[in-house]
Amino acid sequence: MTERYERHRQAWTHEEIQKLHMLVSKGMSLKAIAKALTRSEESTKNRAKQDKLKIQKMR
Repeated sequence: MTERYERHRQAWTHEEIQKLHMLVSKGMSLKAIAKALTRSEESTKNRAKQDKLKIQKMR
């Protein structure tokens, strides 16, 4: 079963982008950040890459 995201294909808000930057700076995992933002991991990863953010790889 695939998860559905109500935010699918919606533009990122300024608040979401700020939250993304804050969560990345705290060293959270992609999965945790995506869940916190109610975005897919793919969308979160793409936005982070666009903003030149490095999401921590979970070991």
